Amino acid sequence: MKDRKRTGMIGIVDYRAGNLTSVARALAHLGEPCVITSDPRILDDAGRIIFPGVGAAGAAMANLRETGLDEHLRKWVRQGKPVLGICLGTQVIFDHSEEDDTDCLGIVPGKVRRFPPDLGSGGQRLKIPHMGWNRVALRKGHPVFAGIPEGAEFFFVHAYYPAPADETWAAGWTEYGIRFCSAVARGNLVAVQFHPEKSGRPGLAILANFCRWGGSDAQ
Repeated sequence: MKDRKRTGMIGIVDYRAGNLTSVARALAHLGEPCVITSDPRILDDAGRIIFPGVGAAGAAMANLRETGLDEHLRKWVRQGKPVLGICLGTQVIFDHSEEDDTDCLGIVPGKVRRFPPDLGSGGQRLKIPHMGWNRVALRKGHPVFAGIPEGAEFFFVHAYYPAPADETWAAGWTEYGIRFCSAVARGNLVAVQFHPEKSGRPGLAILANFCRWGGSDAQ
């Protein structure tokens, strides 16, 4: 099964968390072959993994454990397969989420925190969830973020945000009442809190870069 067609394929992890078809449509627009599946055998043979999702951390982790995909995700990261987390897929790679008081995958050290209820800016209360376009200051030099203009905006929908225990994991920062980590990267793992598949040209550029990425900070 490990032929050229399959190893060039991008596997989109289906763990009943939604938002999968929009990622697949973005990849189709880029001319990149992909498959949406919960079958770990197919995902094992995929050249790259995208781990998207919307919804609640508790239900997501329950589905991952039920299917055994939790252990496979840890394995793919450990083995060096390029992995891209998106939104909920970014949150559940951390140790713990305040949403549903959920123990998560533990791939990235740190927690996922809820925005404070009194979140504000310029004397005005900010809405939670954080929904809409916002700037991301991305780490310069990382291959997945190559060519992204400084000050580029991306589309967000979230009430919780990543808080890595070690800030050297942070690869992007955003301001929304507070300054929060909106992207993490190390080795073969990149994950973003925003939705690149819904973020126009800058988002498509990130997906295109990921599809060409060899899986290290320097490639």
